[in-house]
Amino acid sequence: MEPNLLYYGDNLDVLRRYIKDETIDLVYLDPPFNSNQDYNVLFAEQDGSRSAAQIQAFGDTWRWDQGSARSFEETVEKGGRVADVLQAFRTFLGENDMLAYLSMMAPRLVELRRVMKHTASIYLHCDPTASHYLKLLMDAVFGPENFRNEIIWKRSDAHSDARQGGKRYGRIHDVILFYSVTEDWRFTTQYTPLPEKTVEKWYRNVEEGTGRLYNKADITGPGGAAKGNPHYEFLGVTRYWRYSKERMEELYRQGRIVQASPGSVPWQKRYLDESHGVALQDIWTDIQMLRGISGSERLGFPTQKPEALLDRIILSSSSEGDTILDPFCGCGTTIASAQRLKRRWIGIDVTHLAITLIRSRLNDAYGKEVAYDVKGEPQDLGGARALVEVDKDRYQFQWWALGKVGARPAESDQKKGRDRGIDGRLYFREKAGAPMKCIVLQVKSGHVSSAQVRDLIGVVEREKAAIGAFLTLEEPTRDMLTEAATAGFYRPEYRMDPNERYPKVQILTIKDLLEGKGLQHPHVRNVTFKRAPKAQKAPRTSKARNGKMEEYDAEKAGDEPE
Repeated sequence: MEPNLLYYGDNLDVLRRYIKDETIDLVYLDPPFNSNQDYNVLFAEQDGSRSAAQIQAFGDTWRWDQGSARSFEETVEKGGRVADVLQAFRTFLGENDMLAYLSMMAPRLVELRRVMKHTASIYLHCDPTASHYLKLLMDAVFGPENFRNEIIWKRSDAHSDARQGGKRYGRIHDVILFYSVTEDWRFTTQYTPLPEKTVEKWYRNVEEGTGRLYNKADITGPGGAAKGNPHYEFLGVTRYWRYSKERMEELYRQGRIVQASPGSVPWQKRYLDESHGVALQDIWTDIQMLRGISGSERLGFPTQKPEALLDRIILSSSSEGDTILDPFCGCGTTIASAQRLKRRWIGIDVTHLAITLIRSRLNDAYGKEVAYDVKGEPQDLGGARALVEVDKDRYQFQWWALGKVGARPAESDQKKGRDRGIDGRLYFREKAGAPMKCIVLQVKSGHVSSAQVRDLIGVVEREKAAIGAFLTLEEPTRDMLTEAATAGFYRPEYRMDPNERYPKVQILTIKDLLEGKGLQHPHVRNVTFKRAPKAQKAPRTSKARNGKMEEYDAEKAGDEPE
């Protein structure tokens, strides 16, 4: 099997350059909704409480500008149904932010369609403000005949909508648009447990000797010959039956067909402990979002979805060994679920912060058991310089450099540049239960001087940090190294060796990081990021009903309706 892949970069560019035609079995994407929000990653205080510490992860607003206009024109020039629907959007919407969003999504959906196998499916997660436009766009890309479901996910319980003064109904659901590539798509029906009222109503009989609960199921064939049910005599009764005569006789020998008295219509024992449950429908109310819910799965990343939601999608529309693609992978929920469910995965994200969070999540959950390659990250000094000079985004360079040492970005007001002399933090404990220790970091991509090292020494003292680290793209001067040495050493409180000590201020170059060098500190548990839980055993797949989706008949399948 090919290795799992994690790409840093614009997903449109990655799809076009690296993902081959018809290689993907399932796509899940949760693109930004164009809701005029800025999303922040929230971290926790050292005592575990909610923190004001945050960094802006991304904004989800797309503006109609030269870039979106160019994307619109390039898509329209290619012609076809996608061009038609985009032009219709322009006529209806005008040149506004929503058109920019749809112009961004159109070429990406076209590329996703290209890389999907003919048996593949796609689930596009969105909110009701954009779902109707996206559905038309999906119709244009995949064909309306390949629309399968509009899934309603009830993500939270009732709440008031204060921003609208309570003058509308509370909005508590997202929409997931489910399409296939062709009529020959893969699908495995999932089940939810039978409701208690169903059990009480249908399973009122107790089998003598075993104590098993069962119901008395009708085995006559409804609808007669028009339904294709066989007609024959069985136990002295002539009827249209649900099963063939051979199957009826087998069930009778097993004691599952019962005739209360000669001449009466026989019935079938259906045991509660053999019921699959209720086939999953297109309204999902049993999986809540993570916001506001305490628990080890919540990592603090905006828009994080519960793994149970992705488990359901992956189990429904793929098999073990299949390849799952998430082009907006964020903190990696799709990746985590795919790994646990023994699927190959490909994730793409445009921020190095997301890549760092995913690495941390996979390491916490799987340790060395998971193998994957990261593409698009700097591999040499030239690549590191390009991240600064070409992308012209110092935060992406900072996030990448901090990720190389396992640190997280520091809380700051990035728009105003208020970082209080701290670009990143790394937390550790010298032993279980010991107080949290902090390493503060500065990242420099331009000219460096000994004055900056003196400033870092002051920050270490102010913050009462264990260690200060200076990460620099340029080589440090001799004066900088001398200045760092004046800070002395950090001696662990719980050291076994009385001579154990670490430089209080450390200077590492990007070249050092690329060569595998790291910070010098006690080799104990890194608690910088909220720890993801260890991977649990994968949920058991429900009984398969593979092949083309067909209307579900609860009575015929032997699963009682609510």
